[in-house]
Amino acid sequence: MRGFYTILLLILSNTFMTFAWYGHLKFKEMKWFENLGIIAIVLISWGIALFEYTFQVPANRIGFKENGGPFSLVELKVVQEAVTLVVFTIFTLVFFKNEVLRWNHFIGFIFLVLAVYFIFKK
Repeated sequence: MRGFYTILLLILSNTFMTFAWYGHLKFKEMKWFENLGIIAIVLISWGIALFEYTFQVPANRIGFKENGGPFSLVELKVVQEAVTLVVFTIFTLVFFKNEVLRWNHFIGFIFLVLAVYFIFKK
């Protein structure tokens, strides 16, 4: 169950992270944000990232083996990277409709899945 909660929290964390890191690229399309300077955009992104940390830190604490969780530190990082890739891909396809996934992206995704497999192989 701790593994499930860890992954759920990582999904939430990465959703906020993706909006903080890339969501501002859509601000120019929104009337409220179109004239904001870089400092305002950084502060808004930082505010969004705060929510990322409210999920990321508990995910790592719950999931870490030495705290009773199922994952080693390396496993936690690889799971987080895989979750990041999935969340980012969905975000890109939904919000940036001009972006196209190509065959080389899928090959890279396959390699990431293989990385997860090898990291968890005992």
